[in-house]
Amino acid sequence: MRFAISHPIDELTTCDCSLCVKRNALMVKVPEAALTVLDGEALLTEYQWNTGRARHYFCSRCGIYVFHRKRAAPDHFGVNIFCLDGFDPSAVPVRATEGANMTVVEAGAIPEWPGPRI
Repeated sequence: MRFAISHPIDELTTCDCSLCVKRNALMVKVPEAALTVLDGEALLTEYQWNTGRARHYFCSRCGIYVFHRKRAAPDHFGVNIFCLDGFDPSAVPVRATEGANMTVVEAGAIPEWPGPRI
C-alpha cells in the first residue's frame, strides 16, 4: 500500500488512549484532502470501536497501522509518520493529546475502557 500527504508537518502528536498506547503511535494531523492513497487501497483493513466515528486503517498484509480518520476532527486524518519514507521526525515538536478520557458511549463498554460514561 502506498499513500502520499500534501500538507506541512509542523507538529506531531501522541495519544494516551488504549489503542494508540499499544501501537506506540506518533501521528501528524492532515486534512482529508491532503491524504491520497496511491496504490493498494484494497489492502486496507478498517477497525472501529466505541462511537464508531474514528476509523482506524491497517495494512491487511503486514498489520501496520497506517492512518485513521479522527473522532474529534472527522474531516482530518492522523497519519502514522513511521510510514512516511525518508521523513525525519527528530526536528518536529511532539504534543501529547488526551484520548483516554474521551467519553465512552458504547452501551456494552467494559470497565477496563477508561473515560466518562454518558
